[in-house]
Amino acid sequence: MEFEIKRKRLIEGLRQHNINERVLSAIERIPRQLFVPDNEQENAYADHPLPIGCGQTISAPHMVAIMCDLLDISDGMKILEIGAGSGYHAAVMAKLAGSGHIYAVERIEALALSARDNLKKAGITNVTVIVEDGSLGLPQFAPYDRISVAAAAPEILDTLTDQLKVGGKLVIPVGRLYQELYLVTKTDGIKKEAKGGVVFVPLIGKKGFS
Repeated sequence: MEFEIKRKRLIEGLRQHNINERVLSAIERIPRQLFVPDNEQENAYADHPLPIGCGQTISAPHMVAIMCDLLDISDGMKILEIGAGSGYHAAVMAKLAGSGHIYAVERIEALALSARDNLKKAGITNVTVIVEDGSLGLPQFAPYDRISVAAAAPEILDTLTDQLKVGGKLVIPVGRLYQELYLVTKTDGIKKEAKGGVVFVPLIGKKGFS
């Protein structure tokens, strides 16, 4: 009951960010306490990042909400997530995608194993967590309707835009210490829109930071 109350308070706070109600509904249906370490459970619904081990974090709920809102996810979409972390962001997108599927890439095997376990506990069945170099995307399941990147890249990566369907959308933070969040839409070219300053852990990999 305590978690339910905290979750409802979080949702009310997220409304200040003008988030689509469909996104808020998806967030409300995900028990975030299942996606944080035991010693952080009392903070599960605080609107800030939390450590999840291996030098990584679970993004603040408002950032998950903003990114999902920008992506405009609908039922049946195939989505690539770079940086699965604890699996929380993928779980929210899974609710939004409905009959669709999320392919979540995580470079750290221990986190990938944990994410799979967390998603199972939460009853999420349309997410596949794969251990790979996320900076290269996941070409074997491309093209994707949407791509969500939860780590800071040095630039908008061709490896990812090449794996988008025409009409597809990508959200990606770009920069080293402080980043700009970009919404990228693939048409006959690439349209990019800056959506504000953010702070993410770096994307490590062949096309990311070393």
